[in-house]
Amino acid sequence: QVQLVESGGGLVQTGGSLRLSCAASGSIFGVYTMRWYRQAPDQTREFVAAITLEETETYSDFAKGRFTITRNKIKKTAYLQMNYLKPEDTAVYVCNADVIDTSNILATHWGQGTQVTVSS
Repeated sequence: QVQLVESGGGLVQTGGSLRLSCAASGSIFGVYTMRWYRQAPDQTREFVAAITLEETETYSDFAKGRFTITRNKIKKTAYLQMNYLKPEDTAVYVCNADVIDTSNILATHWGQGTQVTVSS
């Protein structure tokens, strides 16, 4: 069993910051690329950022310059530092990760998400 648990969401004013965490746990051999997505009400899920095992970062256009993805390999945790937040950033933020478990099976696992609400 592999679990991903997000935390760090909440309510913040326009221009504020939040730091989200995504922790992987369970029967894990290795955690590879970790990603953040978001889904606003009545909208499709959209990619936010990704970080590879080599710590190569990729961002969507709306995240560039405001969001930073990092990871702690020992803790098997990815972080999303979000600055200069806007009301349009309001969404459920969900992480996923490519994980090889102790049965040597590679799969992409998803967390449940954490709500981010930015007030105007």
